[in-house]
Amino acid sequence: MYRQTGFSMVQIWARSDTFAHAFFVLPISLWLIWRQRELLLSRTPEADLSVLPYMGGFGFLWFLGALASVNALTQLALVAMLVLTVPAVLGWHVTRAILFPLGFLFFSVPLGEFLMPQLMEWTANVTVFALRLTGIPVYREGLQFIISSGQWSVVEACSGIRYLIASMTVGALFSYLSFNSKKRQLLFFSLSILVPVVANWMRAYLIVMLGHLSGNKLAAGVDHLIYGWIFFGVVIFSMFIIGARWTESEPMPGHLAPLSFAPMTKISGLKTKLVTLTAATLVSLPHLALGAYEYSENKPTVTMPSSNSLSANWEIDREHFPVFKPDFKNPTAEVNSLYRNHDLSVGLYLGFYQHQTLSRKLVSSSNALVPSQDVHWTQVAVGTHSVGLGLRDITVKTSVLKQFLGQGGSNSERLLVWQFYWIGGFVTSNDYLAKGYAAFRRLTGRGDDSAVIIIYANDKKTEQTTHTLLSFLGDNYAAINSLLAMHANN
Repeated sequence: MYRQTGFSMVQIWARSDTFAHAFFVLPISLWLIWRQRELLLSRTPEADLSVLPYMGGFGFLWFLGALASVNALTQLALVAMLVLTVPAVLGWHVTRAILFPLGFLFFSVPLGEFLMPQLMEWTANVTVFALRLTGIPVYREGLQFIISSGQWSVVEACSGIRYLIASMTVGALFSYLSFNSKKRQLLFFSLSILVPVVANWMRAYLIVMLGHLSGNKLAAGVDHLIYGWIFFGVVIFSMFIIGARWTESEPMPGHLAPLSFAPMTKISGLKTKLVTLTAATLVSLPHLALGAYEYSENKPTVTMPSSNSLSANWEIDREHFPVFKPDFKNPTAEVNSLYRNHDLSVGLYLGFYQHQTLSRKLVSSSNALVPSQDVHWTQVAVGTHSVGLGLRDITVKTSVLKQFLGQGGSNSERLLVWQFYWIGGFVTSNDYLAKGYAAFRRLTGRGDDSAVIIIYANDKKTEQTTHTLLSFLGDNYAAINSLLAMHANN
């Protein structure tokens, strides 16, 4: 029943280097359980009814994640339900013997990419600080910075998320196998989080210095990634070498407890059958409920032609094409047009989503204003701004985009961009609130019709551009809301 959730995990492992290690998590977990086989033989299984509410809770969490098309929730809930099956059917007395191998399975869930923007920001901050401390003048704009020998930028590969997740996985395994003391295990695992973050900062700084001192003959192109992995490997290997000095001896798994050959306590067949049947029912209900919701929401998709005008003051500009298009994947319908009011020009992008799935959803890590590898635009600043819409104020996300032309990187244009979400008439710029409200609407039978609203204008003077965007939104939001609501009700 949950094969789609399982397949989605495997697909992420296969396409993302960040989570490629997850292919080894299940075999390692099975090996760790096999090491405890003699200890398990000495324990009597007994079904535990108290675990069932937790299985039901994670089943409901999976259901919410499926309604909101959140991979992380559905995948986390699936692994949790699988793990909880062990104490439910075999009891906690057995589960305690293999508690770490079961917990280790959670490293198979591809979580952590939400940390990437913060890690990139920290990397840029530390690198620029270290360069200035070295005596090298730096001009920084967002995640881009320029020194005398050239221009550098912090992209996803520089965030260190791959180092961090890999280090945490191996660090947890090393702690379990090498230490008996909970304090030592916790200390080493904490180091496996801290060390790769600091090592990535050092790596970024050293790569920039290597390029600077060599006239960009070294650490250019993919070389800096190769050097980065070598540096990371040396640091992490050194961490494990040091940790091995404090390894605590551990008795062999077969001698952890004496084997009992006395007659085992008779297992209650009725209780085991009752727990198994109830657990199977609990994990089946979310999937059956989702199928019922999807069947009730089965309706044709829509198209959304742009209107000639939104209000009397703003007319569509047919003489010019939009210079910018956000990178939102697979919208059901979209509008990307320029509107003009005398000498004022504003771009409007509407990305409308209906019948959202894992491959077509509004709030997703794959949706962005500008992809990191975009050759035309780069995001140099982010922020928020309070805007009045009718009787309420909302906070919109703001971004400054910079366009480059030619190999010399000459600046041709800057855009001030505002972004927020529309979910059935409710507006917010918070990703989590948008996801949660969309799931609530589906749960109450009102569908998942949602949209992203993005407006942008040439950013010559920030105050003047802000006033232009405020004017456009004030004049046209009612018409935009009506347009979206009309297509949502189709």
